[in-house]
Amino acid sequence: MKQVTFIHHSSFLVELDTVSLLFDYVPAGNYADYTFHGQRPHINPDKPLLVFASHHHKDHYDLSVLDFLKENPNTYFIFAKDVRLGNRYLIKNGYDPKIKERITMVSARSDYEVCGVKIETLRSTDAGVAFIVNVGGELIFHAGDLHWWNIGESELYGNKFGKEFKTEIKFMKDKVVDLAFVVLDPRLGDGTAYGLEAFVNTVPCNHVFPMHMWQKFDIIEEAKKRPAIINFADKIVDIDRENIIFDIED
Repeated sequence: MKQVTFIHHSSFLVELDTVSLLFDYVPAGNYADYTFHGQRPHINPDKPLLVFASHHHKDHYDLSVLDFLKENPNTYFIFAKDVRLGNRYLIKNGYDPKIKERITMVSARSDYEVCGVKIETLRSTDAGVAFIVNVGGELIFHAGDLHWWNIGESELYGNKFGKEFKTEIKFMKDKVVDLAFVVLDPRLGDGTAYGLEAFVNTVPCNHVFPMHMWQKFDIIEEAKKRPAIINFADKIVDIDRENIIFDIED
């Protein structure tokens, strides 16, 4: 049994038997024209905690995640290299630069190991990286902002993003991903489900959690009805509110 908590937007807590994984956590508050209400999760202090930040955008990363180390001395951070962490910046914000000893800065298409957990990164189509996390052979994927973006651009530009997105997710076509956190962004209009559609038709996956929905949770049901997705609808998890918890059977 493992537990997945959707906090808000693209932030998820995954609690496994041996480790807890926290992805792209930001505190509740205002982002763009939205107010996120997800509460800061309580995390079991008896297990290692790995805190991931896929990139520096303020709806995916906040410096305050470093405070999790105060609650759990067995906390480690995995941040994309575009996250700002200079010594002066840390001191100015009340953090000892020695905290960087707990931080692994990662680049795209690279492999790492932190606290016995294997981490592979993919190149984002926007900023930073996407994560493939291997815990004892169980794979968890968090896309960050790796997606088929086409906001306000020409069809040609949208196709460019589509090609780049498909190139990256092909790295997983021969893997079986247990938990996947994948962008479904309503701002894309007709292209909202392009990325999700390509993902479920490329990557073998047991549970797909839509994210980056800007609180428009009804788009999940719409996406599941698409002809190219309908055969995978039972794999796509229904999310209807912030701070919802899912118990996933092994």
